[in-house]
Amino acid sequence: MAIPSNISSAALVHEIMSRDLHTLLLDDSLRTATRLFRDEKFHHAIVLEKTRVFGVVSDRDILKAVSPFADNPLMARPQDLGTLNKRVHQIMTRKPVTIGPSETIVAAAQKMIDEDVSCLPVVEESGELVGIITLRDLAKQFLL
Repeated sequence: MAIPSNISSAALVHEIMSRDLHTLLLDDSLRTATRLFRDEKFHHAIVLEKTRVFGVVSDRDILKAVSPFADNPLMARPQDLGTLNKRVHQIMTRKPVTIGPSETIVAAAQKMIDEDVSCLPVVEESGELVGIITLRDLAKQFLL
């Protein structure tokens, strides 16, 4: 992969990753997830089991799983409201592709392309979640 001239091949993931993480637990309801996504205005949440990264859920996953009528009291039927009772573990991407904070952003971009993902949880060797890097983070870096 050719590196654009304005990008340092030595730039590291920890330099551009987001440390402002949004997390959910495996058994959180989609009602909880929907509120979190709506209130915080982000696109990816890391799903944890205790402190271990177990999955990723995106705003698109939520949109696909929750009835569009669930938030409308005039149109919602019981089955629409029932979609809010599903659990995050039912819709998340399991075994997410991760990256270490000391890897290069070029490696992160290549991993996203190879694995067809739009975000990578950033995980220390100890397994500790320290951040997230998204396509948007990479795009910002390439445009600077």
